[in-house]
Amino acid sequence: MSGIILIAIVALIAGVLLSVASILFAVPVDEMQIKVREVLPGANCGACGFSGCDGYAAALASGSAEIGLCAPGGKDVAEECSEILGKAAGEMVRKAAFVNCNGTCGNAPAKYNYEGVNTCEAANLMFSGDSSCSYGCLGKGDCAAVCPEDAIVIKDGLSMIDQDKCVACGICVKACPKHIISLVPYGHLTHVMCSNKDKGAQAMKVCKVACIGCMKCEKTCQHDAIHVVDFNAEIDYSKCIDCGECAAVCPKDAISKGAVKEKAEEVV
Repeated sequence: MSGIILIAIVALIAGVLLSVASILFAVPVDEMQIKVREVLPGANCGACGFSGCDGYAAALASGSAEIGLCAPGGKDVAEECSEILGKAAGEMVRKAAFVNCNGTCGNAPAKYNYEGVNTCEAANLMFSGDSSCSYGCLGKGDCAAVCPEDAIVIKDGLSMIDQDKCVACGICVKACPKHIISLVPYGHLTHVMCSNKDKGAQAMKVCKVACIGCMKCEKTCQHDAIHVVDFNAEIDYSKCIDCGECAAVCPKDAISKGAVKEKAEEVV
């Protein structure tokens, strides 16, 4: 009986000590952070620049992050966060992923028969992949495999993104070993569909629709929205008005007006 009493006393003392410790060492709960976290979508994609939704919620509550960085949440989540924090949300531009390549099987044929692990990451380790263009899409579907919205399919050896389904989480951007997927303004129609940075003569040898750096697009643009950098055209979307004049003068059809709409229709 005395043993039982002793155990009960020890248990009681331990319980009291634990209760005191929980009070003394308790981590203050930020109610604002909890409320913000509840409205975030929980994608934990990192597109906001923080370590998931918890990290972004903490940064918003502390005032060290801007409202509107959550791409999957979009404008609705930004407005809810603004209401909770009592701060005005800046203008949020919807974005979507886009593959800066048009290297289909016909445009950029395979340079050898790859029979290894069927992933872009693995194929890229062997002579930069089996595509004739070392900069182009390998079409093994690493991006499609990680897309949480099923917005990517592989067709004719090329990744194609349905921008209506895309939430701009950026996961596919990180998964692509060629780094040819970027986040662009949703609904924008004019894009450079090439990532080849070799000189024109070399680029033409590996892909029928490669940018050759001729600068016709740059000279034609009246809004200073497109420039050739490292033999490849790049669009400044903040200046581009989608007039399509650059696409009209491109001799290789490396710039497409309406490419997003056409790709989305093909995916569906």
